[in-house]
Amino acid sequence: MTRSHTALATDTDAQTYADGNPLGTPGEHKHHTKAPAKLTLASVAAALPLAVRKLSPRQMIHSPVMFTVLVGASLCTAISLYRPSVFGIAVTAWLWLTVLFGTLSESIAEGRGKAQADSLRASRKGVHARLRQPDGTTRDVPGTELRLNDVVICEAGDVIPSDGEIIEGLASVDESTITGESAPVIRESGGDRSSVTGGTRVLSDRIVIRITAEPGQTFIDRMIKLVEGAVRQKTPNEIALHVLLVSLTIVFLAVTMSLAPFAALAGATPSPIVLVALLVCLIPTTIGALVPAIGIAGMDRLVQHNVLATSGRAVETAGDITTLLLDKTGTITYGNRRAVNFFPANHVERTRMIEAARVCSLADETPEGRSILDLAADKGVTGADLATLERSSGNFAVVPFSASTRMSGLDLDGLQIRKGAATTVAAFVADFGGHTPAEVEHRVQEISAQGGTPLLVAQVDKDGRADILGTIHLADVVKPGMHARFAELRQMGIRTVMITGDNPITAKAIAAEAGVDDFLAEATPEDKLAVIKKEQSAGRLVAMTGDGTNDAPALAAADVGVAMNSGTPAAKDAANMVDLDSDPTKLINIVGIGKQLLITRGALTTFSVANDVAKYFAIVPALFTAAFPGLGLLNIMGLATPASAILSAVIFNALIIIALVPLALRGVKYRAVSANQALSRNLLVYGLGGLVAPFIGIKIIDLIISLIPGIG
Repeated sequence: MTRSHTALATDTDAQTYADGNPLGTPGEHKHHTKAPAKLTLASVAAALPLAVRKLSPRQMIHSPVMFTVLVGASLCTAISLYRPSVFGIAVTAWLWLTVLFGTLSESIAEGRGKAQADSLRASRKGVHARLRQPDGTTRDVPGTELRLNDVVICEAGDVIPSDGEIIEGLASVDESTITGESAPVIRESGGDRSSVTGGTRVLSDRIVIRITAEPGQTFIDRMIKLVEGAVRQKTPNEIALHVLLVSLTIVFLAVTMSLAPFAALAGATPSPIVLVALLVCLIPTTIGALVPAIGIAGMDRLVQHNVLATSGRAVETAGDITTLLLDKTGTITYGNRRAVNFFPANHVERTRMIEAARVCSLADETPEGRSILDLAADKGVTGADLATLERSSGNFAVVPFSASTRMSGLDLDGLQIRKGAATTVAAFVADFGGHTPAEVEHRVQEISAQGGTPLLVAQVDKDGRADILGTIHLADVVKPGMHARFAELRQMGIRTVMITGDNPITAKAIAAEAGVDDFLAEATPEDKLAVIKKEQSAGRLVAMTGDGTNDAPALAAADVGVAMNSGTPAAKDAANMVDLDSDPTKLINIVGIGKQLLITRGALTTFSVANDVAKYFAIVPALFTAAFPGLGLLNIMGLATPASAILSAVIFNALIIIALVPLALRGVKYRAVSANQALSRNLLVYGLGGLVAPFIGIKIIDLIISLIPGIG
């Protein structure tokens, strides 16, 4: 059997918006998204004390570039105290501001998570639990004393004391504490909706919970550490950038130290303060100061989308993803199949078939069953309700749906009325000596080919004669805009694979309508794992979503595994991200956030390296023009004096850090283009901008400070 088939490879009609949202921006789809915190004077003032504390050498040593500036500022401070001058004091002050602006950017980013962390802590303050003893009795204990595998009982109004899994009962739960969404959700024992989170509140009914986390390791504990930046570790890309910055710092340190003896030979020995200023202006201080803020802000954007990541590595990996594995139901399609048409057999009146479909759906509380009743009413076929039939019938029995029978219906006064999967109902009729008409078989194949689900309606009369009455067409509708979203991902070089338990014919139709690149039909957990391994062996990075225990192996194997918060503890433990909204579609947004993080870091690195060029033209002529008048030709900015030129460069070097903080926190706008197109654009905008901006900025600053006595 063919399990996979390539669907659409191209899409010439890619749109800019899907579901009313910008496709190129990690944004709101159907999930709850928190508004990003605004950068205000109040938030800057609140971050200042932490920024000052971060000036400690023990903390600064982790950032070699800014540590170099700190050492230089300290040296200039000592020199200015020993031999004070307006120029020396001014340079020293701005060097300290350069260091402070660097720590301030990181402090502002970290401060964004403080309010959320405080809110999360408050949700668990004073929470008690009813701990079930081995003898069946209960006793009240503080929620913080619960241990792994303890069993607690929660009723309506209780706050769930810790992360756990429901082992008995069903309840409506308010998860707004962690998701921000006020609408309650249903959690129940068994299946993939059994997981509950500490700090959420039970609104109705009674549940028994087995604790699945040790103290300090709960979901909220991990979320607090995440939003506060306490567990943030350098990612591989950050480490690579760190090595580059260290290398450039060492190179420019050697260059600066070698300039002193050469200048001395020419009779133009520069002062130590001037050499420090030169070094600070040449090393990549801009990106060195902003790297921590960029990383923290990237994680913050993920939290704004109600996603918890175990590390920044997972966020960055999401930006490099080349293959997306997505479930069909609930992700690509709405998942709630609805009846869209009735097709009676040739020998059956249409009204009779519809009435049989209506009757056997009266006890069916599924969305599919209710949609059959709605469609029957739309067709003008109505009748007695379930209670009336039960009262009026001498022989009445409800036949519930089960996974083994794949049928449901009613036994009514000797009649057996059934609806269910085509193969199951056909076998049911055959057991009574009946057969499936050719036109019905053709209709089943036709509905499947269209991506729908065919249900057969059958009846066995009092004499034991079985007959298939007709076919119900159930359609699982593809979400609006998905075709455009997948086309956009294709432009980015990302391959999409739809995973479904449907038969290959149905899967092919849905895949074509949605516009995915490939699909896997009749998929099992083992099949998912095999697809991931195959993609990875070809050098691709894979992301997928899941919520069940059977998804855990695939989530663990994927480079980016996103588990649903409503899912089982096994799935959440295996994944490296958890979606609090339990929206599988959000995987697409997570990829965008990862790409935005990588693009932001690359763009600001480009800007930082490029703006050093202008500083050459400001400081080098100032150093050597006296000894080598010909170098005056390099003073293309026409700076007033050597002292004003050097000080202007130092001031600009400091101010550009604080000017770029909003961009570092917000991120460079992400557009759905190829890597080459993104690189070309960033080189044009941030490379050329990094070259031009310092020339303008340094000139304006020079015009101002040249008026200061002792400098100009």
